Amino acid sequence: MEKLNVCLINDSFPPAIDGVANAVVNYGRIISGGLGSASVVTPYYPDADDSVFGFPVIRYPSIDMTKFVGYRAGVPFSADVMRQLEVSDFDIIHSHCPVTSTLFARTLRERLNIPIVMTYHTKFDIDIANAVKSRVLQAEAAKLLVENISACDEVWTVSRGAGENLRKLGYAGSYTVVPNGVDFPRGRVSADASEAACAGYDLPKRVPLFLFVGRMMWYKGIRIILDALAGLKADGTDFRMVFIGGGGDKEEIVSCAEKLGLGDRVFFTDPIRDRDIIRAWYCRADLFLFPSTFDTNGLVVREAAACGLASVLVAGSCAAEDSADGEDSFLIEENAESMRRMLKRLCAEPERMKAAGAKAMESLYISWEDSVRHAYGMYGTVIENYRSGLYPAHETPGDDMFRWASDTLESVSRRKEFLRYVQEGFLREQQRYHEESEADAERIRSLLQERKERLQSLIEDGENKVRSDIEFAKASFRETLDDISRFMDRYK
Repeated sequence: MEKLNVCLINDSFPPAIDGVANAVVNYGRIISGGLGSASVVTPYYPDADDSVFGFPVIRYPSIDMTKFVGYRAGVPFSADVMRQLEVSDFDIIHSHCPVTSTLFARTLRERLNIPIVMTYHTKFDIDIANAVKSRVLQAEAAKLLVENISACDEVWTVSRGAGENLRKLGYAGSYTVVPNGVDFPRGRVSADASEAACAGYDLPKRVPLFLFVGRMMWYKGIRIILDALAGLKADGTDFRMVFIGGGGDKEEIVSCAEKLGLGDRVFFTDPIRDRDIIRAWYCRADLFLFPSTFDTNGLVVREAAACGLASVLVAGSCAAEDSADGEDSFLIEENAESMRRMLKRLCAEPERMKAAGAKAMESLYISWEDSVRHAYGMYGTVIENYRSGLYPAHETPGDDMFRWASDTLESVSRRKEFLRYVQEGFLREQQRYHEESEADAERIRSLLQERKERLQSLIEDGENKVRSDIEFAKASFRETLDDISRFMDRYK
């Protein structure tokens, strides 16, 4: 297989944690692990430690929007970063977000003349609706989003439901389903390891434990879970529930659980970055609850399956794709009562939950190794199609804007290069002047030292001569005194 150099671009990347960031980390890890080369381009985070990755991470400027959207928003038009990428000799660009990342990818394509693959991970119509209340503005935002996606050479989706969501937004082009994988190996950890990782919580043995892992946002179906658990408690059914994750709605969710009287059996933890501990939680639980119709792939469902844990899912959701009700998962309607009834039945049939988990491990598990190798094999076809001119030309008004942006960045880069050249020349001249000045100063210091030593010698000579003259005068005076004394003695 040909060694390729892949540019991976995404709006989120550690320290930001979500399913797409995890996907990009695994693409970078596996491609760089022997398939070829990979670099990640992503917005700047002040507390990021990119040294932990075995591949380059290039950060471009960002602004802090975490209070509004939970992320830092990238500012994708950086001449310095673009100049750095231009010399990286990439073969293909793979964008994992249809917003800022794809804006950056389109500008980079104009500079490098290489194809863009865009993977659609998330239902952006829901994100748009949450961010923008005006229907008119929602429609315009969706239109711009679709234009951005349509400008890519290849579009991949992580599930059939994600493709249907693209169609709902107005996308009319073709797409290919390329599912994500999980970074857990297939299999369970030991009971001791699981108990150690989950210590500190009231989790009695033989009491069913339910689990949720993900962003704490209401649109994940969390209200369905809480109301179902409140009904289960009212029925007298004993259980425990653990939510692992953080998010903008977490405070409201915790407050809601307290108001529903679930504080004695529903527990919340912060996001857990240690994958071994997350895996231990999956292995400790009896059932994974994920009634989300927002997620396009439900990566956490496959993580649970890797650990032999079956999930409760909404029938017809993307997360439920490829699952078989009652065999490797349990499907419900999208409401709390349907979940309550399902959980009540399953709490009385623990062996059924265990059997479904074992089946899920066989039928739903996809490793990241298999997923990325499959995608990497498709890169070669994309590159060949691009070079053969099989993709539509990019001639929309939006493409003209990106050509202008590309030219502008090139102009800025050239100007910065010129300024850098002038600055370096000035520094060289300054250094030369400094060196010459130092040489002159050394000569002056040497001359002054020489004159100082000569003057010191003259002073010493003068002092010696004066001392010699005084001694001569003293001797002369003494001789004269002696002569006078002898004369006086003669005439006594």
